[in-house]
Amino acid sequence: IPLLRILTDRGTEYCGAREHHEFQLYLAIEDIEHTKTKAKSPQTNGICERFHRTMQDEFYATAFRKKIYGSIEELQKDLDVWLD
Repeated sequence: IPLLRILTDRGTEYCGAREHHEFQLYLAIEDIEHTKTKAKSPQTNGICERFHRTMQDEFYATAFRKKIYGSIEELQKDLDVWLD
């Protein structure tokens, strides 16, 4: 599935001068349009923020209590199972 556009908030991890910011540079190279949410408008990104909170509360909080992960791949595998 080709990724044509991505919606992010205006956090520094997503925004910056294209020639100096790795994320912005990647989007430019891959020809992906970057749409940013309106400033001080959390409801624009509410569904995504709620999903992140649900993952934190229902997956990560219990996963890290039950297991010590040796790699990010191991964590990703458990997250994939949880998402299914």
